[in-house]
Amino acid sequence: MESRELDVAIIDYRMCNLFSVQSACNYNSLYSEITHDKDRILAADAAILPGVGSFSEAMEYLNSSGLIQVINEFIKSGKPFMGICLGMQLLLSEGEEFGINKGLDIIPGYVKKFPQRNKNEKIIKVPHIGWNKIEIAEGKSDNDWYIPPLNEINSGEFMYFLHSFYAIPNDKEVVVTTTNYEDVDFCSSLMYNNVFACQFHPERSGREGLKIIKNFADTIKHNKGDVN
Repeated sequence: MESRELDVAIIDYRMCNLFSVQSACNYNSLYSEITHDKDRILAADAAILPGVGSFSEAMEYLNSSGLIQVINEFIKSGKPFMGICLGMQLLLSEGEEFGINKGLDIIPGYVKKFPQRNKNEKIIKVPHIGWNKIEIAEGKSDNDWYIPPLNEINSGEFMYFLHSFYAIPNDKEVVVTTTNYEDVDFCSSLMYNNVFACQFHPERSGREGLKIIKNFADTIKHNKGDVN
């Protein structure tokens, strides 16, 4: 049953089917609305930037629609924000798809395409599609790390991926999980202040993925002070 106590804006920038994200929110008692309305987004308790598609086309639409300013203002408010797949990549400074394109530059870093071959000269199949493991990032351990959206998510859990490009944050401290694909280790999730972002699709990742959405709901609740 939906609850209007926890209100999430799913930012619509015409890049993908957003209804699976909305279904995952509704399953976890988050009232969610798919919207590109600026006032509606800013009034929400939390926001999600999902996406599957072209980095350059996404940034072009975000710029022309005025949503870049809205996203920046929302994140500066301190309210919980989640980026998924392309939505994670757009948070970085720039990407190399169809030439160098400026990103939102909220998290300093770069988005690059998987190489044609790995270090053993084996051809890499791109895009990376399907289930793969997420591992706690190097330098962190089960004993000393805590990322609210990943609460009770174990290192080695499988999540669902669909992407040809991956994010490389400048500051490795923001990286919370990594994933290996064809001998390429990449950042599969990160946390930067009130922003959590993941390359995988939690809404398509079964029970563990839905747990991430539940944890996000708990984060929103804590941020509002609605803690029992």
